[in-house]
Amino acid sequence: MTPPAPHAGSGEVVILLSTYNGARFLPAQLKSFQAQTHKNWVLHWRDDGSTDETIGIMRAFSAEVGAERCVESPTSGPHLGASPSFLTLLRENIGAHTVAFADQDDVWLPRKLAAALTMLEDAADAPALYCSRQYLVDESLRGAKLSAQHGKAPGFPACLTQNIANGNTVVMNAAAAALVASSDYPSSTVHDWWSYIVVSACNGRILFDERPQVLYRLHKNNLVGRARPLPARALAALRRGPLVYMTMMHRHADALAAQTMRLAPQTRRDLRLVRAGLRGGLAERVRALFCPRFRRRTLLENLLFTYWFLTGPSAQPEATLLPGWQPAEPPPASKLTPR
Repeated sequence: MTPPAPHAGSGEVVILLSTYNGARFLPAQLKSFQAQTHKNWVLHWRDDGSTDETIGIMRAFSAEVGAERCVESPTSGPHLGASPSFLTLLRENIGAHTVAFADQDDVWLPRKLAAALTMLEDAADAPALYCSRQYLVDESLRGAKLSAQHGKAPGFPACLTQNIANGNTVVMNAAAAALVASSDYPSSTVHDWWSYIVVSACNGRILFDERPQVLYRLHKNNLVGRARPLPARALAALRRGPLVYMTMMHRHADALAAQTMRLAPQTRRDLRLVRAGLRGGLAERVRALFCPRFRRRTLLENLLFTYWFLTGPSAQPEATLLPGWQPAEPPPASKLTPR
């Protein structure tokens, strides 16, 4: 099978969906694609080794909407893990006018794509990544609560401390998608956080929509994402300690440093300061903390971040992160079924 041809039609959105044993919730998400007010979309999907009815559901959907609107990746089948699977899809669709990540167990609100396209229009040809708030719901889509606001300016180097771009809301224009697709991502990263980091580091625009656009289904199989109050998450983070969090900061910073030719000049200067802090002693760490926007969203989050940055490991640990790792991220980086 040959790779699907890139899509470049005006206003066309390529939805990227990685599936894995998603039969229970997948039909509701597929129906929400059909209910979009923006009708010019194509679904590109890749199965990551499902053993339930997922593949049958996807192929039945393809028969319903037409094979040209629901395209299976030629790499479908082997188990890669969620983020490599999504980034494989992204690389197969370089040249698309707009791309949107979609989780298999959520439900999009009808104007999700229309809202994203409206905000992305203002970016013209500059790299731009759209993301939004969500309604947090239970397995039955009940008990809706709004996710966190993000009033402070996003971007670099704040993106190294916290992810605000939940994958189930992310939509990128062609320039942003090409940047992410051509980057070399570090091990154990998550696709949405890495996309946010790359676009920010390359002086792209981060467009956060305060209007919720997705029903974000929280259930017992979520890899990342828990409906717990901020103090409870902070206490759990303290108990876990800084190892996982600081390891990912090291890996993200080092991966960016290996791609300095594509980074904005100010990003290169800030990145040198942050990496010196990560690898140096107390004086270097204090200097890094004075880097503008090297902060998290809330006072409580920032106090924990500052403590961990000052006291965490000074060299990247060699151990590979476990598949079930959970960054100390309120809101969550993404919500994926365990691999």
